[in-house]
Amino acid sequence: MSAKSSNTEVGNANYDPDAERLAKLGHKQELNRGFSLFSLIGLAFAILNSWVAMSASMSLALPSGGPTAAIWGILLSGIGSLAMAASLAEICSAYPVASGQYYWTAVLAPPGWGRSLSYICGWINVAAWVALVATGGSLAGQLITGIFAILHDDYVLQRWHIFLVYLIYVIGAFLLNAFAVKLLPVIDKAALMWSLAGFGIISITLLATASPSYQSADFVFRGFENQTGWSSNGVAWILGLLQSAFGLTGFDAVAHMVEEIPNPAKNAPIAMVSAVVIGTFTSFIFIIICMFTLTDIDTVIVSPFGALLTIFYQATGSKTGAVCLLMFPVVSMAFATQGILTTSSRMTFAFARDKGLPFPKYFSRVNPTLQVPMQSLALSTVFVIIFGLVYLGSSSALNAILGSSVILLNCSYIMPIALLLFRGRDRLPDRPFKLGRVGALVNAFALIFAVFTTVFFFFPPDMPVTGNNFNYAIVVVGVVILLATITWFTNARKNYISPEITEAARESETSSIQTEKDKPKGETYVVESEVN
Repeated sequence: MSAKSSNTEVGNANYDPDAERLAKLGHKQELNRGFSLFSLIGLAFAILNSWVAMSASMSLALPSGGPTAAIWGILLSGIGSLAMAASLAEICSAYPVASGQYYWTAVLAPPGWGRSLSYICGWINVAAWVALVATGGSLAGQLITGIFAILHDDYVLQRWHIFLVYLIYVIGAFLLNAFAVKLLPVIDKAALMWSLAGFGIISITLLATASPSYQSADFVFRGFENQTGWSSNGVAWILGLLQSAFGLTGFDAVAHMVEEIPNPAKNAPIAMVSAVVIGTFTSFIFIIICMFTLTDIDTVIVSPFGALLTIFYQATGSKTGAVCLLMFPVVSMAFATQGILTTSSRMTFAFARDKGLPFPKYFSRVNPTLQVPMQSLALSTVFVIIFGLVYLGSSSALNAILGSSVILLNCSYIMPIALLLFRGRDRLPDRPFKLGRVGALVNAFALIFAVFTTVFFFFPPDMPVTGNNFNYAIVVVGVVILLATITWFTNARKNYISPEITEAARESETSSIQTEKDKPKGETYVVESEVN
């Protein structure tokens, strides 16, 4: 498939069905549709980065449930994340617009509630993606400082070391997004191939070098640990499962890139679901291999080298070999940071376009030469750098910001899925991607899983609770919702633009989709803005 949106000659004019459908949804085509399905899957998978994220965070998962939580938690999280991704993919197929969840919330909400719920959802989603950018640089900092620690016995970690790596990754991602937008599809394809190659090479190397000294199958598939201080083993196991859920979130990135791919109603759902499936499969296999090849679980949990590098060292017996293997995750985190920042900038651009942010005209501009929403990109980057500066003063504050990202993303998923389920799935117009008869069941399971994990993401990781281990993510989430509420009443209630799609318009869109192949132009799709 061509990376560019296919145009059909109609008389003397070029007809672009993707631009026409976007116009029906209330927006003008401003960004170049330079991404293909392959590159979009690469972007989504690079952002999830599942096998890297889960293995690198094993120092958190292993004390909370041990190997059973790390392995079986992936399957449960994979099913739950797939249900959420499929639910959102179906809505995206009906309304392929970069606004994503907050747009869908507006069109699915009860009369009179669309604008306010949409606005809150938009704030939540923007904040989530800006916070998520910080995870890439932060994890990269931990991986790279771990290399110094394993190679130099006298190395003493300082916060500014991690911040320096963090800053390099963030600025590098900004430069790529700002001045190499035409290369992004190629970079995202490379990200997918690099990650899968790393998965294969590392897996084979660990199995070969650790042979025949593997852990027992009983340890791998039934081993349990509870070093959290929680008296309930069930709570401890669930907290371990959350690391898997974190490694499979962010699939809505596809929705925020739909204005840059051809035939988004068809391609976006495929990319969204594919990223979760690939992430679940690679993570499940890789964590099993890690569990079989590690030699000392307690050392993995407390090692200053980081869990992943420690497992590589235990399996290979070589510091140099372990560091070489770690290069795959280190580079993967660069791809992830670039992809997350791309998505964050598009989400910020879309929300500003609907006057959801201060100075909307400024932050919704697209640079005509670079074909990039430069102001939105810069805004996201500045906030991410500020988060890094916060880390220099308090690691707990940055951890709260990072932890809030997945909570906020979950909340943005919950709103449109709940509205679709409880207000009726028949509200969706005809679309290429359909869940059919199992749709309600999938939506229900997705909603249950999202609410369940969101609640436990607020739990402290260890007991008893102290100032050092308190989960401050609840403070960050509270601040985001408070700011959204205040700005709603002070400004957005009068100025925010939210789509309200009439029943006649739904029928028009359905007719347009059904006849698109035979009819160069469909009926006008009515998009109105409520102003209460």
